[in-house]
Amino acid sequence: PDAHFLMIDKLIAIDHLYKKCWIIVCPGVKDSLNAKGTSDRMDWLEKYDEAEHRINKIQKKVASCKLQNKNLESGIQNPESEQKIEIIYEMKKNEYMDIVKKAKEYIAAGDIFQSNLSQRVSAYISNKSPWSLYKILSSINPSPFAAFMDFGDYQIVSSSPERLLKVKDGMIETRPIAGTRPRGRDSKEDEFMREELLLNEKERAEHIMLIDLERNDLGRVSDYSTVKVDELMITEDYSHVIHIVSNVRGNLAEGKDCFDAIKAAFPGGTITGVPKVRCMEIIDELEPVRRGPYTGSVGYISFSGNMDLNIIIRTFVIKRKMVYVQAGAGIVADSEPEREYYETLKKAEALIRTLELV
Repeated sequence: PDAHFLMIDKLIAIDHLYKKCWIIVCPGVKDSLNAKGTSDRMDWLEKYDEAEHRINKIQKKVASCKLQNKNLESGIQNPESEQKIEIIYEMKKNEYMDIVKKAKEYIAAGDIFQSNLSQRVSAYISNKSPWSLYKILSSINPSPFAAFMDFGDYQIVSSSPERLLKVKDGMIETRPIAGTRPRGRDSKEDEFMREELLLNEKERAEHIMLIDLERNDLGRVSDYSTVKVDELMITEDYSHVIHIVSNVRGNLAEGKDCFDAIKAAFPGGTITGVPKVRCMEIIDELEPVRRGPYTGSVGYISFSGNMDLNIIIRTFVIKRKMVYVQAGAGIVADSEPEREYYETLKKAEALIRTLELV
């Protein structure tokens, strides 16, 4: 399916940083799904008692759980007893470079200003557990918007660094990532890479263009003159790459909600291009496979109207024992096709490393 929306009536929320756990139960959710809304005060009191009972039951289960080993090594197979996974690069280097050249032709013709083009890597994982992939990937490449989703016939294992949208207490924000360099061998090389990245005219122009796009997207659902860039072109370090990141925010306009925000901003400009709709048409033409969940979004929408959504990048999609990884690069007028090809591989490096270890 193109989308899954799950109405969750109970969940356990864990703060790994502060080692805290919340058990949350929402009474009446299933009734609302069946259009049996409850307004009677006694009914709600009964539901409160029911929720309290369910929380106590879950709390006992949580208290009885044994802590599992969280070390990276716990998910790694013995290399002498396990067959190595074969990594399949579905596009040859020259094929990816060719679609970059075609995108540059569209830019030269004035159709678009920039586009994001991806390639896909796949592997057969036999009896490997998707959860073990998640554990290793989280150890190799800890990310702020990581996710593990199991839908039965397929799984999503994500280490996304990028926020698509956040809505909290009437404030809306997006956090675009555009501009990449590989990590250095030490702190001095990292600092050199950060400085070179921030001073690179091509990377700066691409990033500023995408900030303008995101400001326009948020402006469609924000109060007039409230859209601001409150963080401009800072760098963030991840396991294998350094990114340029900005933060754009505004005040959600009266009468607008998180669904209006999704309509205005989805899919993200950093993984489509400028202008967004024409870029999506060109992506559909040039990329040899459909993206599927890649560059979609995982997140939550709360009953309070708050929301937080990522962009599905740096992600495994697993189906029928096949695991798929896609990674893209931003293409502008002065892009070098070979360099963009290697940038996609660098972005996928943490995931490929995970496959080598599982």
